[in-house]
Amino acid sequence: MRNDIIQIRWHGRGGQGAITAAKIVAHAAFSSGYSGVVMTPTFGTERRGAPVLTSLKIAKEKIYDLSPITQPDMVMVFDHLLLQEVDVASGLSSGGMIMINSPRPPADYDYPGMRVATADVTSVVPQAGLPSGIVNTGMIGLFAKAAGLIDIHPLLQAIADEFEGRNPEKNVEAARMVFENTMIGASS
Repeated sequence: MRNDIIQIRWHGRGGQGAITAAKIVAHAAFSSGYSGVVMTPTFGTERRGAPVLTSLKIAKEKIYDLSPITQPDMVMVFDHLLLQEVDVASGLSSGGMIMINSPRPPADYDYPGMRVATADVTSVVPQAGLPSGIVNTGMIGLFAKAAGLIDIHPLLQAIADEFEGRNPEKNVEAARMVFENTMIGASS
């Protein structure tokens, strides 16, 4: 991590809620004592299913660099099929972490020198009562368990705040369930 700034790049598809998830994590980071929080969404083709990207930087002190992330410390992947379309590990720091919504265990992924965490968010989220395909709050549970940067409780509170009046309890439960079903390891 450069200059005590933790850089997290979020890869998803339009409609999965990657940008909302990054925003929720940004709010939880700020409430957890990270006074430097910068989220920079990158918009391209605005259609459901198209790859989307957002950058989130968090630090204990103010951040002045507002540019998109090219050398992340962590990468969130909302759909394991994106691994065939996008080089999600591009620029990832040595020893960095890739967190993937996948039914496969971390050892199935070949990212030498990287840490890998997986959870089958797509399967778990409907069990919490959310519509199939909306994985953003589940991905926050994966992030909470694997990254270890922010305690799960402020993240759950930020989820409840974001979805007030729109099934906050189901979104909180999705994050909690994925947190408990996350596998962390190294790649093969």
